[in-house]
Amino acid sequence: MTEPTVGAEILDAEQQIQAVLGDRPLDFISMQAISNIYRAAASIRRRAERTILAEHGLSWGGFTCLWVLWVWGEMETAKLAAECDLAKGTLTGLLTTLEKQRLVERERLESDRRRVVVHLTEDGRATIETVFPIFNAFEGEVSAGLSEPQKQDLANHLRRVITNATGH
Repeated sequence: MTEPTVGAEILDAEQQIQAVLGDRPLDFISMQAISNIYRAAASIRRRAERTILAEHGLSWGGFTCLWVLWVWGEMETAKLAAECDLAKGTLTGLLTTLEKQRLVERERLESDRRRVVVHLTEDGRATIETVFPIFNAFEGEVSAGLSEPQKQDLANHLRRVITNATGH
């Protein structure tokens, strides 16, 4: 099955929005930029989950948790939730799934039993070390057609949007 021609669909959507809302004093260029960030992120996530992550029994959130723990090492659940941009309740369910898959372990701190630290298991480390190169190749595929300087510019522009959205 071939993917639909997304560029044409987006252009059609943008034209429809302009037709319906064009008489209002709105910032259409900013609306298009931010809408396309959402569309790009959702499209990338859906395709990664369908073509890479599902094969390894991972969700986007599960992959993100493994990646964060792989790069930064063990961490407390509150920090892990923040690094993965997840609510603590969402992280709890996600960690339960990852524990059942034997990819992570949770341990209460002896100094404060209310605090929990999460770390990768050997299976978790092996999984992320297997999946990440495949995911990184996927990143190359979805950014194909952009030159290295364009990719750098895109990363820089998105950092600015993130800074504006988060206030820091």
